[in-house]
Amino acid sequence: MIYKLSIFIVIGCVAGLFIAAHFSSPPENLGINGGKLSLCPDSPNCVSSQGNIGSHSIPPIKAGGTTDQVMTKIQTSITAMGGTIIARNGPYLHAEFKSKWIRFVDDLECIFDESSGKIDIRSASRLGYSDLGVNRKRVEELRRLIGNE
Repeated sequence: MIYKLSIFIVIGCVAGLFIAAHFSSPPENLGINGGKLSLCPDSPNCVSSQGNIGSHSIPPIKAGGTTDQVMTKIQTSITAMGGTIIARNGPYLHAEFKSKWIRFVDDLECIFDESSGKIDIRSASRLGYSDLGVNRKRVEELRRLIGNE
């Protein structure tokens, strides 16, 4: 009896997570505000190259070329990584990545500054507390792809 109840609870939890992940809406703090991306929350499920310290901090990505060239390179790299481009406006890009099994959504944002040749980036999970380093790995993979193209 306890075994069946445990199975039922686990299935219910997984179903609840799937529904929450599937129907999560984008956070209201996406986009550029005062020339910057939003800061990461206190939870360890976000990395940013702007204004964060400690475990949230990640270096910007170096890139050369015009805004259009670099943004096209970013878009191509994100698509190759399995991301979906949601918005691209001038030097700003917003993409979504979904996890393989439960379909948790992570938001990735980039701003390219042509004069300094750097891409500021923020990658954050919509739900949950920890991401087990997924957002950091994603940004490092993007850095690798942009550097190799």
